[in-house]
Amino acid sequence: MCSVLSVSPSGYYSWLEREPSERQKENEMILFHIRVIFRESRNTYGSRRITAALNAMGIPCSKNRVARLMRENNLKAVGKRKYKVTTNSKHKLPVAPNLLGKNVVPFGPDHIWMCDITYIPTKEGYEYLMVYLDLCTRKVVGWSINRHMREQLAIDALRDAYNRENPDGGLMVHTDRGAQFMSSRYSALIKRIGAYISMSRGGNPYDNAVVEAFNKSLKTELVDKKHPFETRELARKAIFEYIEMFYNPKRLHSALGYKPPIEFEKLSFNS
Repeated sequence: MCSVLSVSPSGYYSWLEREPSERQKENEMILFHIRVIFRESRNTYGSRRITAALNAMGIPCSKNRVARLMRENNLKAVGKRKYKVTTNSKHKLPVAPNLLGKNVVPFGPDHIWMCDITYIPTKEGYEYLMVYLDLCTRKVVGWSINRHMREQLAIDALRDAYNRENPDGGLMVHTDRGAQFMSSRYSALIKRIGAYISMSRGGNPYDNAVVEAFNKSLKTELVDKKHPFETRELARKAIFEYIEMFYNPKRLHSALGYKPPIEFEKLSFNS
């Protein structure tokens, strides 16, 4: 081997006995923490989020160095799904105006909530998940899961969000044009909690892009790994753990300066 590589045997044995350099020791330490962060993120963090997590731990490191160590050790984050429209808005029910323009910026938590529905495949049939997400903090403020996607799903999720947050009056709730949001019971609940409805433009799901992005992350980081879940019960348990134990308290969000939603809210509005 030494002959083929044009290396002297003495040089080869000297290399074997050489102590690791400080740079190598540092790389091993960083790689250890990268592996821990990567595992805790459910194999979803790429080099940007891991770099942010390392820096937050007091371990200064560049994104390029993290990316190289991840590449050399085959630590590859799961990829994002392509967007797919799931809402059927072909109905003749009255539609609320779109009040969420490009220049509308929430002044704090519980100013604008956005909601959407997605499906969770199981071997016992589909489960449907309705999520309400705060546009300011990106926190999931309420959610509901059921085997149907009728109006009760939207009502249960909205009640969950209201009971958790107890928002003041003037809350905007932005939805797509799904029939679940058109019922008289849903409209009555919106009025009772002192909120008002805004709806996306027809055929333009990108008006609801923030909560759509949450659903894509959920599918990529959880559902695709378990596809399909063995039972409805296992799916519901996994959704609970993802939202309540990972996404809200732990998942680093790029739009929040790589902080989890709950931490961002506490640092920005509860200090």
